[in-house]
Amino acid sequence: MTRTFSEFKDTLWYTTAPQAPETRALRGEVRADVCIVGAGYSGLTTALELARQGVKVVVLERDEIGFGGSGRNAGHCTPTFTHYSLPELRGVLGAPWAERLIQRQTRANDKVSQMIGRYGIDCEWEQNGYVQGALFPSHLKTLERTMASYNAVGARTRMLDRNEVHAVTGSSRFYGGWLHEEAGGLNALAYARGLGRAVLSEGGQVFTHSAVTGSEHRDGAWHVRTQQGTVRAEKVIYTTGAYTVAGWPNLDQTFRIMRVFVAATQPLSAASQAVVLPKRTTIQDGRGDIYVYKYNRENRIVASMFPMGPRGRDPAYTRKVLSDRLKWLHPDLREEPRWEFFWYGELDMQRKTIPRLYSLAPGVVAMTGLSGRGVPTGSMIGGILADWAMGVPEDALDLRLEPLSRQPLYMSFAPQAALRGYRLRDKIRATLQGAPLPPHA
Repeated sequence: MTRTFSEFKDTLWYTTAPQAPETRALRGEVRADVCIVGAGYSGLTTALELARQGVKVVVLERDEIGFGGSGRNAGHCTPTFTHYSLPELRGVLGAPWAERLIQRQTRANDKVSQMIGRYGIDCEWEQNGYVQGALFPSHLKTLERTMASYNAVGARTRMLDRNEVHAVTGSSRFYGGWLHEEAGGLNALAYARGLGRAVLSEGGQVFTHSAVTGSEHRDGAWHVRTQQGTVRAEKVIYTTGAYTVAGWPNLDQTFRIMRVFVAATQPLSAASQAVVLPKRTTIQDGRGDIYVYKYNRENRIVASMFPMGPRGRDPAYTRKVLSDRLKWLHPDLREEPRWEFFWYGELDMQRKTIPRLYSLAPGVVAMTGLSGRGVPTGSMIGGILADWAMGVPEDALDLRLEPLSRQPLYMSFAPQAALRGYRLRDKIRATLQGAPLPPHA
């Protein structure tokens, strides 16, 4: 199946990230204990975990380090779950799997911070928290339940009243909000390239522009083929996510693609910075049809939304939506936003929006389904995949091994339908509660 992905070089991160470490295409045969396919956060953190334990590891990448979601995402690092509340997640996964994954995910930012510090990764890391705002009064009850559930598992979060949320975010639109103090943000591609450099420093090998064309087991080992070479390995891990192309039969059927767009303004003036996100937090405006934004190192606002109708398809209209929403949230903004960067990314959406670990064959696994929480989830998942590679028994892993399964056809339209449903729900609630609606709601 041929897949065409959005343009990588349009991203802000491609312009501003430090140079990638020097790599080359695979030629000839190399031997490894573990071959990892995909040089994004998941593959690179897995390789890093293994290399530090003395495992001989080879990473194969179809394009360049961070080419997929790891180099295109908006750079938010919030160690939560996107779709399920913690009680819902426990119902979906059951014991002991839910508690294991909750512990991994809620402490993921510790892992990110440690790797950045240990390897001196220059990636604009700021750990200034994340605020989810309440745009109508009844949302506060939901946020209070969220706070209680995350604090119960050791997260550092708290509720903000109307005055506090204004002081933190600079927006007077919110009735209150939920602050996750451990959340952060970074330059997405710079982080991926830094992880690649770290893998090389620990003795791992990374081959780029080396698309995997197939794998076969013979002579007691797996032979992972590219156009010009082969990796002979005992174990193989696929971490290609939404950017899966060939490599293993039907792996690209375990998800459906959903696009997201990200945009960045010009660097804002000091006067605007004083009234828009004065604490440099990441903010999510509290709507189901989300609008989420933060600063980068250059003091650009980096914002993301999901396409819907002309939004995301019509560039002029999309920039108007982004600007109108930002100015509505921050009427004190001192200048007109100019969206100087605009790009797309692809998400590997599944019916269950949690990471899935697939058993493909003896000695071969794959992971897909990060579904929009890529930085923390991709960073922590390496520990789980490394555990598998090191021989940790299946029932002791922090993700359950499953047989490969196709996503149902309705997943081709269900995520968009859900967004429209969230939008209608929020509009009804705001109207009933006398709350003002943002533009283009």
